[in-house]
Amino acid sequence: QVQLVESGGGSVQVGGSMRLSCAASGSIFAAMAWYRQAPGKQRELVATITVTQRPNYADSVKGRFTISRDNAKNTVTLQMDSLKPEDTAVYYCNARVLRETTTYWGQGTQVTVSS
Repeated sequence: QVQLVESGGGSVQVGGSMRLSCAASGSIFAAMAWYRQAPGKQRELVATITVTQRPNYADSVKGRFTISRDNAKNTVTLQMDSLKPEDTAVYYCNARVLRETTTYWGQGTQVTVSS
């Protein structure tokens, strides 16, 4: 059974930093990613990382967020720096099983950036 369990999140002031982690289990994963959903908005892609450690970022977070993964531990991490109020959202971990099209989601973790 595939499970994605997120940790981290909480409240931080503008300009601060926060680290989100996601522990995946139950399979071997190809691409892993972080998405976010702000109130009243659609869920959007924040960053992805391939099994070969190639990252890709949304324009809105480039230069501020860093995605990384540990394939041995099946974890993906999102380091968020220089946070802005518009980064406030529920952040979701996402992972696609290797050689499959099925993707799985974590339960989400709230990130609130206040001025």
